Amino acid sequence: MMSFVPLLLVAILFPATQAIQLTKCEVFPLLKDMSGYRDFTLPELMCTLFHASAYDTQAIVENDGSTEYGLFQISNKLWCRSDQIPQSRNICGISCDKFLDDDLTDDIMCAKKILDIKGIDYWLAHKPLCTEKLEQWNCEKL
Repeated sequence: MMSFVPLLLVAILFPATQAIQLTKCEVFPLLKDMSGYRDFTLPELMCTLFHASAYDTQAIVENDGSTEYGLFQISNKLWCRSDQIPQSRNICGISCDKFLDDDLTDDIMCAKKILDIKGIDYWLAHKPLCTEKLEQWNCEKL
């Protein structure tokens, strides 16, 4: 009986700490203004983001000495400031933890800078997974 109580507490508290995972069709309209930016399509972006973060606005991935944050998996090595890499160039001029909230405004602004400087292939999943057969990533009613 004693082991049941801690397990029950974990079960009650766990849902309160889960990250926010959006669906494809919840993300799609939020990113509409990125359609055509630097000549890539919204379905390309949707596919790329699915493979980068699974549409999880609070995704954090450790990657070879750096950390990637949020829906766009923006790295603290170049793009944002964190305690982990205080010498980051912080090209987007923002704290990395800002990419973990539900307001995508700053995420989109930084993603556009990344596209301007590095292009869509900054996101490694794009080229092998998101250049063909993109119909499944579209949420517009045809």
